[in-house]
Amino acid sequence: MKNLIKKILKEYKEEEKILVVPSLKYFGDDWNALQLFLKSKGNPKWKLLDDLYLYGKPIESLENLQSVGGYLNLSNTPIESLGNLQSVGGYLNLDETPIESLGNLQSVGGNLFLRNSSIKSLGNLISVGGNLDLVNTPIESLANLQSVGDNLDLSNTQIESLGNLQSVGGYLDLRNTQIESLENLMSVGGYFNLMNTPIESLGNLQHVGDWLSLRNTPLSKKYTKEEIRQMVDVKGKIFM
Repeated sequence: MKNLIKKILKEYKEEEKILVVPSLKYFGDDWNALQLFLKSKGNPKWKLLDDLYLYGKPIESLENLQSVGGYLNLSNTPIESLGNLQSVGGYLNLDETPIESLGNLQSVGGNLFLRNSSIKSLGNLISVGGNLDLVNTPIESLANLQSVGDNLDLSNTQIESLGNLQSVGGYLDLRNTQIESLENLMSVGGYFNLMNTPIESLGNLQHVGDWLSLRNTPLSKKYTKEEIRQMVDVKGKIFM
């Protein structure tokens, strides 16, 4: 243990001035013990190479944590801020938390779970490699988000703009939202549900890999299925 801590400190001093912690296991899987260690070193910037499981713990902030190499589970915690966190290599679970913004976070390699959280904005987030679940959240803006590798569920939310979103690898569910335009969105790999929305423009949309639902929308009254197909390459059925 002592030798490992000496090695960590040596790398911190000699390399990039970010303290590298291989795993919480080296601190007995004790988050508080790790925090005491970091405090004794002046609370430096640090990154964790392994998974971090903090489910249900009284965590309110991650402070100077820069990145997590594996997954990060913060569900059912009172977390209010991700501090300086910029990336998570695996999934990030923030279900059932009071967090309202993702702050400086730019990428999540796996799924991002935010169901029943207080999230309003995705902040600086650019990409999610897996699923993004925002059901039952007060989300208002996707902000800088450009891509979701798998499914994106925004059904029954107050979202009005997709912002910079360009691609969704799986399905995209926008039913029962106030979305009017798809703006920069170009591709949806799975089905695309726009039922019961005030959608007026498909914007730059070029491809839908499965079915497209425009039921009970202004577009269903404005265009025929054939006209929609002339605008967008829809591989499955079109529901008007």
